[in-house]
Amino acid sequence: MYKPIEVNKDTYWLGVNDHETDKFESLWPLPQGVAYNAYAVIGTTATAAIDTVKGPYLDDYVGKLTQALGHRTLNYLVVNHMEPDHAGLISELKSVWPSLKFIGNAKTAPLLKGYHGITEDVITVKDGDTLDLGGHVLRFFTVPMLHWPESMVTFDTTTGVLFSNDSFGGFGAHEGGIFDDQKNPERWEDEMLRYYACIVGKYSNIVQVALKKLGALPITNIFPSHGTLFRKDIKKVISLYDKWSRYEGENGAVVVYGTMYGNTRKMAEAVCTGLNSSGVKDVRLYDAARTDASYILRDIWKFKAFALLACTYNTTLFPPMEALCSKLLNRMPKNKIVGIAGSYSWSKGALTALQEYAEKSKLQLVEPEVEVYTSPTAEDLEKLCELGANMGALIVNE
Repeated sequence: MYKPIEVNKDTYWLGVNDHETDKFESLWPLPQGVAYNAYAVIGTTATAAIDTVKGPYLDDYVGKLTQALGHRTLNYLVVNHMEPDHAGLISELKSVWPSLKFIGNAKTAPLLKGYHGITEDVITVKDGDTLDLGGHVLRFFTVPMLHWPESMVTFDTTTGVLFSNDSFGGFGAHEGGIFDDQKNPERWEDEMLRYYACIVGKYSNIVQVALKKLGALPITNIFPSHGTLFRKDIKKVISLYDKWSRYEGENGAVVVYGTMYGNTRKMAEAVCTGLNSSGVKDVRLYDAARTDASYILRDIWKFKAFALLACTYNTTLFPPMEALCSKLLNRMPKNKIVGIAGSYSWSKGALTALQEYAEKSKLQLVEPEVEVYTSPTAEDLEKLCELGANMGALIVNE
């Protein structure tokens, strides 16, 4: 049995690594696994756990919590979020500690009842309410729709630790060290951005509201529910969230194509050539049918521009590209430059569908919009290079 890790004064990490789950939420690949972070704060007069972990890890979690408590009982469970990977062991904790009280907001209570049948010993808190554990005073802040209606964060006014829920979270299990200063930044930053783009990005306007709400707090540590724990450069981590939620892209572009026989790939490569010729050095080329959408979404969030090129399939958009467009419309990244091109043989359809996407996305559409019959001609490839060059000019001169 692994031991709890003391991560601040009287504050313990009780989390677990999951290398068995293939896809987070049955959607997003986890090649590096995922960590479920949970915590305990041991005061002089009372104790509190901050969230639990996913259901299959009962023994691991309770073992660590019991060690952290020593001979004490568990008085409170702070429920920052009711999603089962955060709250999977609530019923089990009530069985182990029958007098346990649950801390949540008004929107937590119905979910506690729905998931666990719990209606008693529930303490409802409002924005700014506190819980004194003796030597540690916890303050609660609601962040509704970041990313569920009942989501909240917990701030320890004594240590400056922000238990940030899904905010500042990332994919990837811990590989030895759990803190940011124990790993190279690139090891956690890409997976943090992929998590943001897939899970949190849809609510970027709410992220801005939350950053303003929490901005005056003297935060010394940020401990999320997934991924790396931050204690070294808190300003950098907050600045990344501010940048991503403002849709501020770097000088680069993503080119995504959907093809059955390779002709649309040739078109995409011509766009890449045009981008590069205009001075764009960071160009990412992806096959929509072979690259998981989470990596494409991550890089679309990261860079200023993206291009979508697809063939026609049964009179409409090639299905992998159709699925990507649906995900993009759901998340609505803003302040992006977009280019589109379609191909067809016996029936048109792809370009029309991409035009409909571009109109709904309300992004800056770059000319020319290119449509290719069967395979691209030299003239077609020249137009596609022009599309890439026009996008590149906007990227480097913006």
